[in-house]
Amino acid sequence: MLRRLALTAAASAAALSAVPATAHAGSPLTPPTDRLTVTVADSGGPSDGTYVLNCHPTGGTHPDAADACARLDDVTVYGKDPFAPVPRDAMCTMQYGGPATAHIKGTWQGRPVDATYDRSNGCEIGRWNGLVPVLPATSP
Repeated sequence: MLRRLALTAAASAAALSAVPATAHAGSPLTPPTDRLTVTVADSGGPSDGTYVLNCHPTGGTHPDAADACARLDDVTVYGKDPFAPVPRDAMCTMQYGGPATAHIKGTWQGRPVDATYDRSNGCEIGRWNGLVPVLPATSP
């Protein structure tokens, strides 16, 4: 009986050691949970293109990843979505901020993100400017 128990324990240990390492929160194998793909078009500058922004830890191909992550940390407030669209009933100034558009897709704070941006009126301009430098500073 003791021999069977020892063999079972040895087999279990061997089986566990053969299992590939899985990522656990905080381990070096864990991919960044805050990963966004930012696509910018018609901004009138060199910022047009698609970038990957990783935060916690900071990285990716975004041209200003550290400041972009810091800005997202600043605007992330409990109970408020930093990527929320302008409310439908918002009263917005009828000003045009240029043809720039952007799309942010990925995961932030464990939640999916799929947000579009433009500069078609005062509310949308303010929403865009609130995420600079995640989105590039533009001028009309």
